[in-house]
Amino acid sequence: MTDEHDWEATAGVARRAAQAGGRIIASSFPTPDGTGVDHEPRLRIKDHKSYNLVTETDEASEAAIVAVIQDAFPDHAILAEEGHARTSDAEHLWIIDPLDGTNNFAHGIEHCAVSIAYRYRGATRVAVVHNPLRDDWYEARQGQGATWNGWPIHVTDAASLDEVLVGVGFYYDRGRMMQATLAAIGDLFAKQIHGIRRFGTAALDLCFVASGRFGAFFEYRLAPWDFAAGSLIVEEAGGVVTRADGRALTLDAGSVLAAPRAIYDQILPVIQARMHEFGL
Repeated sequence: MTDEHDWEATAGVARRAAQAGGRIIASSFPTPDGTGVDHEPRLRIKDHKSYNLVTETDEASEAAIVAVIQDAFPDHAILAEEGHARTSDAEHLWIIDPLDGTNNFAHGIEHCAVSIAYRYRGATRVAVVHNPLRDDWYEARQGQGATWNGWPIHVTDAASLDEVLVGVGFYYDRGRMMQATLAAIGDLFAKQIHGIRRFGTAALDLCFVASGRFGAFFEYRLAPWDFAAGSLIVEEAGGVVTRADGRALTLDAGSVLAAPRAIYDQILPVIQARMHEFGL
């Protein structure tokens, strides 16, 4: 494969993979009358020192996604949340979150997503984020812009923090990281932001930045499958994505700050200050 590769064909594989995982999520999600559920998704805790949940649906969705990708590209590497081969330095790399927002899903909240990114030689070229419960599709290809359900999207043109909502995420840690996040939220309210939203699905939070609904999003701890696809979608929509301390975003970044440039320059010092104060 070279840079002249057919990226649209690769994007088609990403869409089919997202559809395969999304069908499993939708079929496992309870409806008000109790119908339309193939099985009751059982919960377990991945880490008993945290509140990090996983369901059978996460695992079934990942298996379906991986099957589609491996059928099309059997020699490509996969970095996925629920246990498939975890390597980040392959020439051809797919980064998968089969069910971002497991807590929402487990509690019957229709805000979760499949997130798929394809990277070639260290650069993300294709991104798909799909909420199957609302049939929402966010997509991007490097250098080709970003879309929401096929329509071009762009970050907000707001120029000041007092014009925007800010999205935030909390890692499962209930100690210093949460304290730093809560302190940063207080600082942002002092800047007269319109409000804070914590929706619990980082891939969709990033898409909300890309589509102009959030003026910014930050989280002090994220895994690569949480942000790999959403970060390209933000960048292709005209936004800036870095680590929370302002350094370049890499797969081992561990934190994320996303915003249009004007907002980014105002929010970065606030997020940095609390990160440093709490030793993150």
